Amino acid sequence: MFSIKQAERFNKIETPFYYYNTELLKNTLAEIIKHAPSSYHIHYALKANAHPTLLGFIKGAGLGADCVSGNEIKRAVECGFDAAKIVFAGVGKSDKEINYALEQGISCFNVESLHELQIINELAENKNTIARIALRINPNVDAHTHKYITTGLEENKFGINPYEFDAILDAIKKLPQLQLIGLHFHIGSQIQKLSVFKTLCLRVNEINKWFIQKGHLLPNINVGGGLGINYQEPDKQAIVDFKTYFTVFKEFLELRPQQELHFELGRCIIAQCGSLISRVLYIKNGINTNFLILDAGMTELIRPALYQAYHKIENISKDSSYGSIKYDVVGPICESSDCFGKAVALPDTKRGDIIAIRSAGAYGEVMSNHYNLRDGVKSVFDSELRSQ
Repeated sequence: MFSIKQAERFNKIETPFYYYNTELLKNTLAEIIKHAPSSYHIHYALKANAHPTLLGFIKGAGLGADCVSGNEIKRAVECGFDAAKIVFAGVGKSDKEINYALEQGISCFNVESLHELQIINELAENKNTIARIALRINPNVDAHTHKYITTGLEENKFGINPYEFDAILDAIKKLPQLQLIGLHFHIGSQIQKLSVFKTLCLRVNEINKWFIQKGHLLPNINVGGGLGINYQEPDKQAIVDFKTYFTVFKEFLELRPQQELHFELGRCIIAQCGSLISRVLYIKNGINTNFLILDAGMTELIRPALYQAYHKIENISKDSSYGSIKYDVVGPICESSDCFGKAVALPDTKRGDIIAIRSAGAYGEVMSNHYNLRDGVKSVFDSELRSQ
């Protein structure tokens, strides 16, 4: 929750910028450690936010890293993550990226196709090493989320389908540089119905049993991530209910004693810790629509333009005594899709007021770009303001 006093501090800083609450991040990590059994292995998904300062806190809490590019692996290594806790996912890993991961001795490649198996085997042979792999399975489980962030259905590009299992196992027998150590699942993002994870558990049980019957009792079962957050009321639930989330897997996932459970969590760790802070440039009032034009745009936060994502928008320079007016909150980019929210109820707003776009710690700064030759967005941390 922001205050007018914070707005006054923000007013001294050039906008737009991302503001990160590292105290909330530390408390979030503490909740994960508190409620995850010691046998659970949590890998933080760098694609959500790869800022080195934030990664320092996450690594310090003992989490591993889930990477989807060679540069993410490089960032994780540079930030001190143990290579034995780094997993590498992604449907289109390049030879360069695979070679770098092999050189680092990462824990596991999450492999998505027969062709990828063959390429990793060839590259590992060239380096005279063994590549540890998990098969990313497409379990055909509907995550009931936006179509652009659903990944577990047969029509999605991700994963290996059950009808391919026999051919995959036959191929692995002929690929001596591969060591099959696990099964990997990830069905989507921003999942808010915990019943979806129960469905995933039941499907994992079936697939795990199939592999065991084929003689493959694999030590690692990776159920991915996808746990959603409360974008509508971020202050009501700044930290998600990790206790209930982990309980679903304890109750419904049937693992053998030799098997360990892995997670790849991103958004639910970092999203509520970040806000995009912007300043009002202009008020443009019309007959039917009032526009609030900010100095931040889709170049700083693309989620609303990309998949109609909702973020709570607050004028933190004013309190409720200034009444309420509905505005379309837009940015300066030369695109009609450069809009953060329509008919947003805000206090009577003036030029120079400070606007906070909440829950932007995940898929915010990391997806920012330089379209219109915009400057790169800056980062400000709570510790910097406390020292003022």
